[in-house]
Amino acid sequence: MTATEKVKRVAILVTHGFEEIELTSPRKALTNAGFETQIVSPEEGQIQAHNGRHQGKWHDVEMPLKFARAENFDALLIPGGLFSPDKLRKDDTVLEFVRHFTDSDKPVFAICHGPQLLISARVVEGRQMTGYTSIQLDLHNAGAIVSDKPVVADGNFVTSRNPEDLDYFNRSIIEMLRAEKADQSKAA
Repeated sequence: MTATEKVKRVAILVTHGFEEIELTSPRKALTNAGFETQIVSPEEGQIQAHNGRHQGKWHDVEMPLKFARAENFDALLIPGGLFSPDKLRKDDTVLEFVRHFTDSDKPVFAICHGPQLLISARVVEGRQMTGYTSIQLDLHNAGAIVSDKPVVADGNFVTSRNPEDLDYFNRSIIEMLRAEKADQSKAA
């Protein structure tokens, strides 16, 4: 990387009850590929993960949402879990943050229940997507074109079904960010 190249920054949007592996696995893949990640949350201090239906580890909130500026990030990652997306989707500030990425055609990555947040932001209509089995009907009813595949990429969206699909998901998000970086290098 040259001195003029900027490291891509990915906001990881979560609150209490996110599925731990759906944050830690993509984060590790992104970091290993040379991208910077930051946990963004409406909460401050720490938030607790879940491992399935069991409580998981506590993770530091690196940027409280009230201080986060979507324009300072290049992509958005929304991990799933039974509780985090459901809590986040009720917060208008969260929905505005999400819409900044979609309105700016920045990459948006969502796995498992994460696409629930995209439904509430009203940005799924006409998009090819997937998600956890129990939310696929919700995606369809919101106007998405749903496929029950490990990963679905459509424009600036990459969605995936569940933790078993993380290898596919991680590869797809890295490929999208690298392709975008290559396109920007050619344009410069």
